[in-house]
Amino acid sequence: MDAGVYKNLLRGLDAGKRAVTVTTFDTLSRDSSTSSSKVILFEEQLYAPGGSDEPLINELRKSLATGKLQYLKGPDNRGYLIEPFFPEPRMIVFGGGHIALPLVEFADRLGFSVTVIDDRPSFANKNRFPNAARVICESFERCFDLITLNRSTFVVIVTRGHRHDMDCLRPALRYDTAYIGMIGSRRRVKSVKEQLLSEGCSMERLDRVNAPIGLDIGAVTPEEIALSIMAQVVSYKRLIIEPSGLKTSRVNWPELDPAVLTELSLDKTEPRALVTVVAAKGSVPRKPGAKMLVWPDGRTLGSIGGGCSEGEVIITARNVIRNRGYREKRIDMTGQIAEDEGMVCGGVMWVVIECLS
Repeated sequence: MDAGVYKNLLRGLDAGKRAVTVTTFDTLSRDSSTSSSKVILFEEQLYAPGGSDEPLINELRKSLATGKLQYLKGPDNRGYLIEPFFPEPRMIVFGGGHIALPLVEFADRLGFSVTVIDDRPSFANKNRFPNAARVICESFERCFDLITLNRSTFVVIVTRGHRHDMDCLRPALRYDTAYIGMIGSRRRVKSVKEQLLSEGCSMERLDRVNAPIGLDIGAVTPEEIALSIMAQVVSYKRLIIEPSGLKTSRVNWPELDPAVLTELSLDKTEPRALVTVVAAKGSVPRKPGAKMLVWPDGRTLGSIGGGCSEGEVIITARNVIRNRGYREKRIDMTGQIAEDEGMVCGGVMWVVIECLS
């Protein structure tokens, strides 16, 4: 079992680290009863000084940089399933005012785990922000001891005043975050930056701040402003943005199913099958990296899209559990097949089904 690998993975993700796992299949015959092995490498291990430059390591680095899963077949008759894992994207919203209300709702719908911070009990409470994962009522100066900022954190500063902006931005700039944005007029933003420069903050750090915050869409209402902020945040999540502001390439944020990963991290000896989407073409319900666990009695956890196609995969998975080993399977959702099953999809997925016992 690979429970130890998944325990280590979950600990790393919770700490804000990116990682890649490699599952090696000893042979590549279609109905192989071969064994498999799984290892995990974190980003700092892949780029450690004096690290290897062998072809497989370079492929791992490529997957980690792009967020794209790879399923490779080596010349040694082995298969390699390379899966990048990114921490759950987290958003820290400083300020619980009128803009924060739609902002938190939109961010939650877009898959962010949101923490709201305000120093006023009437603004920092769960009833006001039911979609937030955490609501912290604390001063902006002291709240940084209660949160974690890392490369998977998106910082949004929408406080009620210039002084509070400073109290949030000054410590936030000490961290390497995915995004920092601050609301305010150009005059207010200019004043904050001049003050921080006089305190010794570097221009390079200040240039990371998106201020005034959001994309320029002519937003006026709180909902429109929240939409402009989230559009900018998503661009920082999905695109590689150079210091000049040039968007150079697209980054895939891998699918992550915490419930499946948690189950895989448990020390269980019961036989199960792990289904992983390894490739997709066209319009499909789940992207590469999506996972589903199947038990011998047909129980499942997670999903690769539902429908009759998933039912066929479950049947195949139960056969894999009986015969052990692994199996590759193509799921066709195009043309008449999709129409007959009532699906709105029109693509093809490939999955790998491996026995865990």
